[in-house]
Amino acid sequence: MSESTGESKAEVKQASKEVKESENVAEKYSAMTVSKNSEVTMGELSSVFSAVPTHKPVKKQIQFVEDKQEFSRFPTKAGRRSLSRSISQSSTDSYSSAASCTDSSDDETSPRDKTQTNSKSSTDFCVKNIKQAEFGRREIEIAQQDMSALISLRKRAQSEKPLAGAKIVGCTHITAQTAVLIETLVALGAQCRWTACNIYSTQNEVAAALSELGVAVFAWKGESEDDFWWCIDRCVNTEGWQPNMILDDGGDLTHWMYKKYPNVFKKIRGIVEESVTGVHRLYQLSKAGKLCVPAMNVNDSVTKQKFDNLYCCRESILDGLKRTTDVMFGGKQVVVCGYGEVGKGCSAALKALGAIVYITEIDPICALQACMDGFRVVKLNEVIRLVDVIITCTGNKNVVTRDQLDRMKNGSIVCNMGHSNTEIDVASLRTPELTWERVRSQVDHVIWPDGKRVILLAEGRLLNLSCSTVPTFVLSITATTQALALIELYNAPEGRYKQDVYLLPKKMDEYVASLHLATFDAHLTELSDEQAKYLGLNKNGPFKPNYYRY
Repeated sequence: MSESTGESKAEVKQASKEVKESENVAEKYSAMTVSKNSEVTMGELSSVFSAVPTHKPVKKQIQFVEDKQEFSRFPTKAGRRSLSRSISQSSTDSYSSAASCTDSSDDETSPRDKTQTNSKSSTDFCVKNIKQAEFGRREIEIAQQDMSALISLRKRAQSEKPLAGAKIVGCTHITAQTAVLIETLVALGAQCRWTACNIYSTQNEVAAALSELGVAVFAWKGESEDDFWWCIDRCVNTEGWQPNMILDDGGDLTHWMYKKYPNVFKKIRGIVEESVTGVHRLYQLSKAGKLCVPAMNVNDSVTKQKFDNLYCCRESILDGLKRTTDVMFGGKQVVVCGYGEVGKGCSAALKALGAIVYITEIDPICALQACMDGFRVVKLNEVIRLVDVIITCTGNKNVVTRDQLDRMKNGSIVCNMGHSNTEIDVASLRTPELTWERVRSQVDHVIWPDGKRVILLAEGRLLNLSCSTVPTFVLSITATTQALALIELYNAPEGRYKQDVYLLPKKMDEYVASLHLATFDAHLTELSDEQAKYLGLNKNGPFKPNYYRY
């Protein structure tokens, strides 16, 4: 026993010595690292970011719990709930654009109740935290790398200032990609005031970066309905500033200005609208003879429909669902409501991962396309008890009703990929007999009296921009289209556009596409004079008639 005890003490002593030696080596290495880093100049760093802070290594020691703590003890019910909530929340906290960076000290204070000032001593903005501006600037710089066509347009037109004198009020998703568009408009001579078209899609750090630049931004992630309309009003109703152009996504800004400030609305020179919902509202105004300004329907342009709606949603639908639910799609039964371009993109992505996909459609042409693509076209009521996931992308209202939600099986997921939050009848779920339980950011359990749970994402609002992000390159195509539409409407001679809704000229669509081909090192074939004459085309385009369906 004594020999064994002596050996044990010797081993402990040796181990202690080795630990001290290791700590000394670590300290020496840390000192060397700090010394080496101090010699690196900022000029030697990549120009992608304006500044990268250097951090001295800090030696951290593990904090051990008290020896007497009982690890086998199970947490109480309340404790389990807190732990679950903590884990769920931490899984969504990230310095990525999907989970907007926040300052926890400001989380409980509404931006409307705070007075903030940027470095230019301006207070004409309302964002979550202006101190996040530097981080937001890095997000924008990352986005710029994949938006080379829009940057190219900025460089080509910057000297001409085609938007000099333009005062643009915008209501779109405020993301790093949108910020590149806004900064392009400013570089082309425009003054801008901006708000968000969705209460969940704003990237707070990007809104701060734009405010720091001098753009009047009124938006933050997690606005209330009242906040949403207040922000729109602050953009429009400001002393000494009269907007003359509108860039809208969903039609809320246009509708607000038309109803609340009709005299201001009449002085608008043009509206650019990019969503199904907003375009529908414009056509309604036009049909009723109440549209007193020309409007450009960007949503139905080829570059928006075939790229943003199709390719963007094909990638972002999976991103949004995976981030929020961690669901595996192999073998899952999914209903996609609507087989337009958004529905086509969502269905293709889900099918590729092994999901069994059903389609609902009102249009026989789209329904036939779905059948030819290998999908079964059904009525929602026929499969409502079977499906695991429902995705709406129609632009309509009450596509999924309370009666249908009542019949869904336990654990089903319901979400929306259309612009408006009217597709799922969320209001009918806010009743005393149903319990809402927040699982994590933008994820709710709606619990029925019998214990059945349905997972509702983003409270029925647009999934991809509320819960994840969208591909930057595709947004470059849409943003370039929007910029050109604004330039066209603002500079058009009087009489070219009447008080109606117009589609983007085919030539402009082709120009946007051509700007993005360089990214892929693509080389277009040129028509010979004989070939152009044979087809009856100009060698430089447009290459398709307006009625051509791509």
